[in-house]
Amino acid sequence: QVQLVESGGGLVQFGGSLRLSCAASGRSFSINRMGWYRQAPGKQRELVAGIASGGSTNYADSVKGRFTISRDNAKNTVYLQMNSLKPEDTAVYSCNADVTVYSGTYTYRNVYWGQGTQVTVSS
Repeated sequence: QVQLVESGGGLVQFGGSLRLSCAASGRSFSINRMGWYRQAPGKQRELVAGIASGGSTNYADSVKGRFTISRDNAKNTVYLQMNSLKPEDTAVYSCNADVTVYSGTYTYRNVYWGQGTQVTVSS
């Protein structure tokens, strides 16, 4: 079992910035990939940004140039720096991790989700 806990959401004005954090915890695991998703009311959940174990990143077109995903492997934490925020960025942001878990001699791979953190951008 792996737990993901997000923090850093809140209310910000148009053009402002927020930094989201997602910390993974568990007994014995390694993270293959971490990412951020978001879902606004009435809209589909979408991938915002992802980062692989080697450091390669990908972003939704709507956030390129404004958001930056980064990772601290020693802390098992992924960050999402969000700049130049727009009202359309308002959503629940959820952390996602593709994880390999080591349980005794048993190894398995699974995808875990955090509970989400609300980001609201006022006009």
